[in-house]
Amino acid sequence: MSQTYTAPQPGLLKLAGIPYFLIAFVARLPFAMMVVGVLTVVVAARGSISLGGLTSAAVGLGTACFGPFLGAAADRFGQRVVLLVLAVSNGAMLVVFTGTVYGSAADPLVLLTAVGIGATAPQVAPMSRSRLVTIIADRMPEAQRARTLSGTMAYESAADETVFVFGPFLVGVLATAIAPSAPLIGAATLTVLFVGAFALHPSGRVISLQRDASGRAPSAVAELFRPRLLVVVLGILGVGLFFGAMLTSLTSFMADRGAPEQAGLLYGVMGVGSAVLALGVAWLPPSFSLRARWLVFSGILLAGSLLLGAVSSPGMMMLALGIMGIGIGPTLVTQYSFGAARSPLGRSTTVMTMLGSGVIVGQSIGAALTGELAESVGTAPALVLPVVAAIMVFAAGLANWFLSRTRPRAVRVSV
Repeated sequence: MSQTYTAPQPGLLKLAGIPYFLIAFVARLPFAMMVVGVLTVVVAARGSISLGGLTSAAVGLGTACFGPFLGAAADRFGQRVVLLVLAVSNGAMLVVFTGTVYGSAADPLVLLTAVGIGATAPQVAPMSRSRLVTIIADRMPEAQRARTLSGTMAYESAADETVFVFGPFLVGVLATAIAPSAPLIGAATLTVLFVGAFALHPSGRVISLQRDASGRAPSAVAELFRPRLLVVVLGILGVGLFFGAMLTSLTSFMADRGAPEQAGLLYGVMGVGSAVLALGVAWLPPSFSLRARWLVFSGILLAGSLLLGAVSSPGMMMLALGIMGIGIGPTLVTQYSFGAARSPLGRSTTVMTMLGSGVIVGQSIGAALTGELAESVGTAPALVLPVVAAIMVFAAGLANWFLSRTRPRAVRVSV
């Protein structure tokens, strides 16, 4: 009797390479610094929290208008050429914006250059997810895909959580230790160096086998607008709104106590628990379905946000942030897992960019609305907006519960 020997299948870490994960981690840091860095430098240079919030929203507007198209271009032509152009363009826009804010330019020109920052933002996180999902689908056996995909989404979300917390923290450190403009100059340098390295990594040549020779996808564009996918975009938009509203209202809260530059440091309390819990999602039992996870963890986020109405000291704020951190990380992992499972064939980068854009757009809108409210009415009303955002995330999870008649099969990986 003859036997067929099957060689052990390499894991994702070996397929992508350790340097890939290091480069991809640092390369997504400038994206996390942009909104907060823009808010910080505008408030410092122009003395207006309201204008700072509007400028942050302008960054989000640029991302909303151009982000999905950049993802579609990466799906069609490959990520390398798209990212190389964006690395140079975005680095230049960050420098131009800094000069514009400190110059004598009128506020509309400041807003216009902020739109340019968002329009050229290299969305490394969604593109990294797309690369890894493509590798899983094309180069790993089907039996390994389910657990590998779950672990990958958990890692990627934990990495996002880490940089979205460390980004504001780094902005606070650089702005305090050097100058308010230092975070944006630092972000420009990191963009050119590490986004460029991410573009040139061998995985940048990976294109889904589901695309034909001309680069066309087998799925129709209309599939991107199915309710089961749009509800995920809506939910992740709510997460972005929460990030922007929470950080801006926290900045106002600390400004009332004479230390606005410490808001990023306090914000880190939420991020630590969030990142740890995001990683832990990979070890949750399969019986704890994705749609149930969304409801449970967004419920914890909502419960923590309700404590903001009773916060009267930095210590109480840290407690509320800690509870919210337990909910926000796993919720984000779950939403990205739904996005991967529901991506139309051949459009993974487009979907992941839509989700990544949802976070940054929500963050920008949340910062703008909260900044305006904090400046015109006060901190207490501004602290209501994170609660509204948390309600939106929970409501989207509830809608998803009814749209998900059956739990998405993790073994199906669409790219």
